[in-house]
Amino acid sequence: MTRKIEIGKITIGGGERIAVQSMTNTPTKDADATLAQLSELEKAGCDIARCSVPDKESAEALKVITANCGMPIVADIHFDYRLAIAAADAGAAKIRINPGNIGDKSKVDYLARYLKERNIPIRIGVNGGSLEKQYTSMPLDDAMVASALGHARLLEECDFTDIAISVKSSDVRTTISAYRKLSAQCDYPLHIGVTEAGIYEKGLIKSAIGIGSLLCDGIGDTVRVSLTGDPVREVHAAREILKAVGLYDGTYAEVVSCPTCARTCIDVAGIASEMQAYAETLDKKIKIAVMGCVVNGIGESQGCDVGVAGGKDKSAIFRGGRIVRVVPNGEIIAALKEEINAL
Repeated sequence: MTRKIEIGKITIGGGERIAVQSMTNTPTKDADATLAQLSELEKAGCDIARCSVPDKESAEALKVITANCGMPIVADIHFDYRLAIAAADAGAAKIRINPGNIGDKSKVDYLARYLKERNIPIRIGVNGGSLEKQYTSMPLDDAMVASALGHARLLEECDFTDIAISVKSSDVRTTISAYRKLSAQCDYPLHIGVTEAGIYEKGLIKSAIGIGSLLCDGIGDTVRVSLTGDPVREVHAAREILKAVGLYDGTYAEVVSCPTCARTCIDVAGIASEMQAYAETLDKKIKIAVMGCVVNGIGESQGCDVGVAGGKDKSAIFRGGRIVRVVPNGEIIAALKEEINAL
């Protein structure tokens, strides 16, 4: 089990719930635009948000952002430890920086002491496309792990252990392998994801495979689905991945439906779509099945609370795997809603 660290009001690691993270893509120095995007991310269910801090203007704007955002803000810093200090002073709850890239040991020591006094953790973020030269001859997964642990040692030598780590690649297999190896070698909380996954559909598939595989291994304390475009979609995707592997602890209704075949006599896709829209309005944990026929529809829906198994003119409505009524096909949706509301 990983150790716990505090990121503002959020605790990660040590068996705490897995936090969903995203990143703004507005100019951070535009505080109004960034706050508007952060508000949308929070409404979507984001727990932690990262903002790039490339310059002093962005660090200054971070003061306004952290004072008006309900989520902990992670400041994304590259190379300049002075910007990390400025971000900490501006209210950042965590700093993402690689200590080996900020200069001599005295700068690392100063930053570590400064953040330790303020209980601000550091995320070491290693990406496959930006490794130090001494690691480039190694297999990429091993190189990322070696780089991450090397950065961690620099902080440990400064008596700083309030650390989270990520080792991301745009290659799914490399990402999975790197996290598995890293997990076996340290107990720091791990922020997992497939970096630069791409546009929504393709990026979601890569992320679901990479993140889902690791979560099923028990690896991961925070997750980010890295997609090109609106970051709100990252949050929705992350939540769906957590639901799919049974690790989302919120209350939600789930709809399962069969892929249909020649036995199907009802509009499974249309009914499932309408029930999915209805499910998103429910504040109860429930599983709803829309199955095309009675041949195996009920049997394959044993874990569902309510469902329909389609027939030619009439369909069977079932609860807990037992038929409770038979209705004309035109009344399926109304009957499902009645049964759901009765639970």
